[in-house]
Amino acid sequence: MSETDQLASVRYIVDDVTGAIDFYTTHLGFTLRSNPAPAFADVTRGPLRLLLSGPASSGARATPDSAAGAGRNRIHLIVADLDAEIDRLRAAGVPFCSEQIAGPGGRQILIADPAGNLVELFQPAAHHP
Repeated sequence: MSETDQLASVRYIVDDVTGAIDFYTTHLGFTLRSNPAPAFADVTRGPLRLLLSGPASSGARATPDSAAGAGRNRIHLIVADLDAEIDRLRAAGVPFCSEQIAGPGGRQILIADPAGNLVELFQPAAHHP
């Protein structure tokens, strides 16, 4: 089994592959894996492979109407210090799509990549025995 077979892959359709590469590598700690832009690129963070498909790629073909907008899907990235991440991203001009919310599992906030795809930054709650 190859290294790629061990990764969980998510495809995001983006308007600008180069801009998406810059966003994910600069702001969210992804590493560029391949870059045949403008059609496609992929970036990785741990076991996550994010497929960035531009308008000219086969992955950007239209989906049936019943599949479009089916939910509020997003990638979920765990962070150690949500407040520090919020401060860092705000200083870099990254737009936020929600206010920070808290629940029994932890705290989260949503940002969007340049094409509007959602990314959830999540800090788990500290559980004490």
